Amino acid sequence: MIGPGRARLPRGEGPWPWLAAGSVALSLLLLAGLLTLLAVRGMGHFWPSPLTLVTLEDGRQLAGQAVREERLPGGEKRERLYRTANRDLDGAIWRWVAVDEIAEESRPRDLVVLERTRWGTFQGRLLALESAAGRVEGEAAWAALQVRLQELAALRAERDRLRDEVVPLARRLDRDPEADSQLARANARIRVLQARMGGTRLVLESVDGRRLEQPLEQVLRAWRPNAMSTPQKLAAWGQGVWRFLAEGPRAANTAGGVWPAIFGTVLMVLLMSVVVTPFGVLAAIYLNEVAHQGRFTRLVRIAVRNLAGVPSIVYGVFGLGVFVYGIGGTLDEWFFADQLPSPTFGTGGLLWASLTLALLTLPVVIVATEEGLARVPDHQREGALALGATRVEMLTRVILPMTAPAMLTGVILAVARAAGEVAPLMLVGVAKLAPQVPVDGDFPFLHLERKFMHLGYHIYDVAFHGGDVQAALPLVYATALLLVLVILVLNLTAIFLRHHLRARHGALPRR
Repeated sequence: MIGPGRARLPRGEGPWPWLAAGSVALSLLLLAGLLTLLAVRGMGHFWPSPLTLVTLEDGRQLAGQAVREERLPGGEKRERLYRTANRDLDGAIWRWVAVDEIAEESRPRDLVVLERTRWGTFQGRLLALESAAGRVEGEAAWAALQVRLQELAALRAERDRLRDEVVPLARRLDRDPEADSQLARANARIRVLQARMGGTRLVLESVDGRRLEQPLEQVLRAWRPNAMSTPQKLAAWGQGVWRFLAEGPRAANTAGGVWPAIFGTVLMVLLMSVVVTPFGVLAAIYLNEVAHQGRFTRLVRIAVRNLAGVPSIVYGVFGLGVFVYGIGGTLDEWFFADQLPSPTFGTGGLLWASLTLALLTLPVVIVATEEGLARVPDHQREGALALGATRVEMLTRVILPMTAPAMLTGVILAVARAAGEVAPLMLVGVAKLAPQVPVDGDFPFLHLERKFMHLGYHIYDVAFHGGDVQAALPLVYATALLLVLVILVLNLTAIFLRHHLRARHGALPRR
């Protein structure tokens, strides 16, 4: 009996349900605020912002995109930050301007933005396009530029395709006699394409009158943001988002896309899940169903729960010492001795990163699976045994199907943690730049020994190791949003599978 003064409140009475509901609502609002911040700051980077022509009181001019405005300390004066680009002319792409020194602001329709492979973007005016066919000026130069850029895009695509073929051919030189001739033909074709891409120059002028001759082969895209309509800007925004998702990084990760990082993150998480799930489930089955429940079993459970709190960098050091140098070094001595001292498996790679994260998330899967096994009523076990089932049949046909939702809960938690980890990956395989994904047409097709890119490390590298943090900040927001969405998609997949299994085998009552 419950003594006087300790009677429970009926469900729905008292302040606790309201406090719980308020906490859930606050958590959802904070999550929505985080996603909104990442989406606005990240996806807004791909919108063609208008260019403002600023004329100062002393007659000087600059063109740029207004980024933010701040009040100077100790006064009422304000300064505005403009992204002026033209690093090759000015040595910097940012400029602070006192608001009270601005005499006039306008948005001329002829201002051009060029995205280049070197020196970043250019902002100014297009004067002429010079090629072997002659010189074109004015609006005719702008029309000819658009046509020529489309031709260059097709040539670049073919060149990049050939370059992707060159690397596997170079690896097969020792064992394939035809690889040498195929490699020579591919290189010759690349040189022809490179020659066709050259020979055209742009004559450009900044708004302050300085001229620049720009080789067209270094220009990726060109647009006039002040002359674009809203549908045109929306189409350009969609193309920018697609390039961010489908292309590889360039310019020291401060431009281009993150496709190798997306692929590497998803592949690493899938490999980690394939490894950690059977080991975690088998360990939980042994502890809960097979092992004698005594002091030793309790000590093992305490150790497993303590491992869940070990800092992730410690797992990275363990993976570096045991997996990379220990197992990987031994494999190199046994099977790749002719390639030493250049290691094959004795260096960081996708396999060792997946195993390290599997070890890191193993306690989570074990604990979640044990909780599911403990919730299965004993009469389910006794009934199966009484009907003539063996212990193995009882486990595989009765207990495990009812525990599957709890197993998937552990996998969901493991995926959420592993996808966002960065510290251990820095030691066991992640790379700053790996433009080629670890999958190609050469046997064994999936190359587990190669390094890979990761969205979390990409965020860290761009935010803290870039030469211009202010310029890279929008890409940090966009990559962070993408990482959250990748984790969300992986978790939703596991959640839908868990609900399917729960509906199929029946939900266990909560204790």
